[in-house]
Amino acid sequence: MAIVIVILLLVLATVLFHVFSPWWFTPIASNWSSIDNTIDITLWITGIVFILVNLFLAYAVYRFRYQKHRKADYEPENKKLEAILTIITTIGVAAMLAPGLIVWNEFVDVPEDAKEFEVVGQQWSWNFRFPGKDGVLGKIDSRLINASNPFGMSPDDPYGQDDVLVNSNELHLPVDQSVKVLQRSKDVLHNFAIPQFRVKMDLVPGLTSYFWFTPTKKGRYEILCQELCGIAHYLMRGNIVIESKQKYQHWLASYPTFADTLMKPKADIAAGKNLFAACVACHGEQGLGNEAMNAPKIAGMKSWYTQRQLNYFKDKVRGASPADSFGTQMAAMMPTLPDKQAIENVAAYIESLAPSSASAEASITINDNSNASNGKSLYRNCSFCHGSNGEGNYALNAPKLAGQHQWYLKRQILNFKNDLRGNHQQDLYGKQMILMARLLQDEQAIDDVTAYISQLSANNSQHSQQLSQE
Repeated sequence: MAIVIVILLLVLATVLFHVFSPWWFTPIASNWSSIDNTIDITLWITGIVFILVNLFLAYAVYRFRYQKHRKADYEPENKKLEAILTIITTIGVAAMLAPGLIVWNEFVDVPEDAKEFEVVGQQWSWNFRFPGKDGVLGKIDSRLINASNPFGMSPDDPYGQDDVLVNSNELHLPVDQSVKVLQRSKDVLHNFAIPQFRVKMDLVPGLTSYFWFTPTKKGRYEILCQELCGIAHYLMRGNIVIESKQKYQHWLASYPTFADTLMKPKADIAAGKNLFAACVACHGEQGLGNEAMNAPKIAGMKSWYTQRQLNYFKDKVRGASPADSFGTQMAAMMPTLPDKQAIENVAAYIESLAPSSASAEASITINDNSNASNGKSLYRNCSFCHGSNGEGNYALNAPKLAGQHQWYLKRQILNFKNDLRGNHQQDLYGKQMILMARLLQDEQAIDDVTAYISQLSANNSQHSQQLSQE
């Protein structure tokens, strides 16, 4: 009898939890309420089956409980019962599948007035491409992807010249405008999902998948990857902003077309050298850094990463917190770089300052309390992005770490852990580092891993650098 009571209480508790649970669907912000209805149908069917099966189990336990005067009756087959169960099961499965098939057909049946754009996924970030005035997206080729052409655009396709390239994890769309979402992956299987819109679809390498939706509520929502795509899968996030058509057009106009990127003047290293004069007092003439001035080594730092950080300082994405005193000092220096071309020029000059391995290693100091051997095992998580030799990887938005000062690496990890860096909503790569930095449990772990990184030789990573599109 006790088992019967326990089964009945479990059924009752499950039903009550379902009815009163605070964990339920978020308010829907698109046209796909039919997906919610389909899920509700599935929950009702499986819920009723769950209750009936467990009530029958409780009845069977009670009705056929052990009694001395009873004897079990062996009945290997019951065709009538099997037929009834088969018919009921078939009806239940069909009732769950049919609505899903209907919704799926609607999910890929794009209306004629839908505007088209492309989602590009890679480990571990999102980028977006919009057609220009011609309304047609240009051709792409994965073999053309590099630091200056991250979308793999074909320069010979006239339809691609006016395509707008959004090299950012933040997507904007106009409210109440149907959109067709084309999807491709640069590397592995990803899944583009917006929970509040009830939409998700796999990005399969070598294929272009698609679906459509109509955003119906203004606001800011999160983009997730819901397919395991590597060690930092849980960090692959973005944002989607639904706003008025006017604000959307203003946002879109802030990004370059493919033709703009082709016509952009190349960085002027000579001009960058003149601009670097303002950096010399702290970073040194050769960019080897100076601990007394709290200035890290920057010689040989890849231009794409230097540009990103300088733009972050200029836009107050980094160095805005008063608690980050050294970051605020860098932000105060940004008026010496008046525009993006100046930033590109000085970044190109910094990259040209690749020091010899001897001078690089001579400038490194290691904390005596560090255990580089232990740091090697801790560095395993870092190596998936930054490379086994700390050489960095453009494809993963990971800068070079090899040969950097331990004191600077430690300070940046602590800044990430303490939300002094990476907490700005526009610094999505920094947000990834916040989560990764918290894997280092204490200061000793930070000392150990930074000691190991500081000992990595640039010579050991030369081959890997050539493979990482840096």
